[in-house]
Amino acid sequence: MTSVQGCAWFQADATQKIINMFKAADREAFFVGGCIRNSLMDVAVTDLDMATPLLPEEVMSLARTAGLKAIPTGIEHGTVTVVADGEPFEITTFRRDVATDGRRAVVAFADDIAQDARRRDFSMNALYAGLDGAVIDPLGGMDDLLTRRVRFIGLPQDRIREDYLRILRFFRFHAVYGDDRAGLDAEALAACAANLDGLEGLSKERIGAEMVKLAAAPDPSTAIGAMDQSGVLQAILPAASGRTLYPYVALEFHVDAMARLAALGGFDVAERLKLSKKQANQLALYQTSLADTRSLNEIAFREGAEIALCVAALRAATFEQPLQSDLKAQLVAASKQEFPIAAQDLMPQYSGAQLGSALKMLQRAWLDSGFALTKAQLLKLLEAKSNDQN
Repeated sequence: MTSVQGCAWFQADATQKIINMFKAADREAFFVGGCIRNSLMDVAVTDLDMATPLLPEEVMSLARTAGLKAIPTGIEHGTVTVVADGEPFEITTFRRDVATDGRRAVVAFADDIAQDARRRDFSMNALYAGLDGAVIDPLGGMDDLLTRRVRFIGLPQDRIREDYLRILRFFRFHAVYGDDRAGLDAEALAACAANLDGLEGLSKERIGAEMVKLAAAPDPSTAIGAMDQSGVLQAILPAASGRTLYPYVALEFHVDAMARLAALGGFDVAERLKLSKKQANQLALYQTSLADTRSLNEIAFREGAEIALCVAALRAATFEQPLQSDLKAQLVAASKQEFPIAAQDLMPQYSGAQLGSALKMLQRAWLDSGFALTKAQLLKLLEAKSNDQN
C-alpha cells in the first residue's frame, strides 16, 4: 500500500498534533493535493492542505479542544486554517460545485470523498492520504502521477469552464510535473485552444501569478511552445514568442523568471501580467540591457554577477552568438571590483556638481579600461583633463 507516513512533513510534530486532534475525537480527515502529489514525486512539500467531512464549526471546535489556534480564513467556502507550532494547515469541508462562471464557483458541502475529488482540476491533485498516511485514489490519479501525465478530471472543457485560469495551470503543471518526452495531453490541449476567449475575463493579477510560476519552472520550454502553437501565449501576451526563450533556457546559468519573460519579448509584459514593482523593474532591466551598449563587465559591476549572466545569455540567444567558456568567472570577478577613487580623493579641489562630474568621468574611464586604471593613473588623467580645460 502506498503511504506518505515516512515523509518528514508527516512525521513533524506540528502534523502529528493535527492528526491527534482528529483521532482524539474519532473523526475523519485527509491530507490532499500538493502535499501528496509532491511527496510521491519526490518534490519539496510547501503547503499542507486537508479535507474532511466535518463542517467548519466542528473543525474549529476540535482545534479549541486540542489547544490549537483556528482561523476562519475562508469559512464561507468551508475552509478553516488551524495553526500548530506556527505551521498553518488549511482544512476544508468536502465540497461539490453547484455553479461556476469561469472565475469562481458556488459550492455546497458534501460528505463523500469522491465528490470532493471530482471538483478538483487534475487527476494528480485528487490524491488523498488518511490519518495513518495511507494514500487513497478515488479517481485513478495515481497512474497519471506515475507516468507524469497532467490530465484534467473528467472532460477537460468542463473543468476549464469552471475556471479559465486552469488553462494556464495546465501548462504550468506540465512544466513542473509533466513528461516532455510523452508530450502534453492532446485532449486537454484541444480544450485549451477551444476556450481562449475565457481568458479575457480573468484578472491580470491571476494571469500574472500563473505566468511567473510557469517561468520559474525547471524548464518551461515545451509547455510554452505548446502555448505558442495553441494560441494561448498570444491570447495573454500578443507580442510574445518562444523563439528566443528556447535557446535562452539552453544557455542560462540559473533560473530567473523575469529573464525568461524578457526572452518572450514585448514591452507590455509587465502591464499585461500586472507584475509587482520589483518584478517590473527587473524585467525592464533585462529588456533594456538587450539593446544598450554597456559591457557585461559593467553590468556585473553595477547590478551583480547573476544579473549580468542573465543578460549575457539573453544577448547570446537573441543575436545567435556563443558564450565564452570562462564568462561566469569573469563576471563574478567584475562584480567584486571596487572603484579606486573616493570623493575625498578629489576634495577640496572639487565640490558640488563639479565633484559629481569628475567622479562620473573617472569611473567611466576606469570601466572602459576593463578596471585596469589605477588610482594614480586616474588622478593623473583628471589632472591632465583639468589642464586642458584651463
